[in-house]
Amino acid sequence: MSGPSAAPVIAIDGPTASGKGTIAAGVAKRLAFNYLDSGSLYRLVSLEAQVAGVELDDEPALIAIAGALRPEFVDGRIRLDGQDVSDQIREEGIGAAASRLAVLPGVRQALVDIQRRFRTSPGLVADGRDMGTAIFPDAKLKIFLTADVQSRAERRHKQLIEKGFSSNITGLSRVLRDRDNRDANRAVSPLRAAEDAIVIDSTHLSIEQTIEQVLGAWKAIAGGAVRG
Repeated sequence: MSGPSAAPVIAIDGPTASGKGTIAAGVAKRLAFNYLDSGSLYRLVSLEAQVAGVELDDEPALIAIAGALRPEFVDGRIRLDGQDVSDQIREEGIGAAASRLAVLPGVRQALVDIQRRFRTSPGLVADGRDMGTAIFPDAKLKIFLTADVQSRAERRHKQLIEKGFSSNITGLSRVLRDRDNRDANRAVSPLRAAEDAIVIDSTHLSIEQTIEQVLGAWKAIAGGAVRG
């Protein structure tokens, strides 16, 4: 087999603020693979909808926005139409709106092709909620990364404070529980671990320890050297 579809994929799924983006980016760097932050695509749709004044129940307009996205992931930053929007899309309001529009089947379908375009040589590390179950069901390695709600709320709180946003851990915990429930119970591509996924609970693991667990699983499957 040749072409983009031949490139191996490591799919890392998990709930909001489980650290999957940081871990996926770290694994991609160590392997010199391409990286896809799929959750950012929904945040980009949310941001573009906000700018354009599109309501979150206007599915046709949201589908058009999703289909027109041409994001770039460069050195851990996200660019859209030449602008760095990495910090803008991490605002809690954008994230909450993204979770709401992510349940719309038309929006999810519009983003499928965009996500699959990132599958190019030498390989791809993709993080999200349905990478291993819907977008890349043939991924060579599937990881389901989780952590308890309190730990995730503390991580997100720290991220927001470091970026200069106001944050409240109690409120964040409630938002995360609501988002977990919505993601797990949506009709299309609900959040769940793929049957052949390796589940990693990162509650008591450092970033580097978690990355090493993923790399260890990859080496066991694919062999070969990993960059230090």
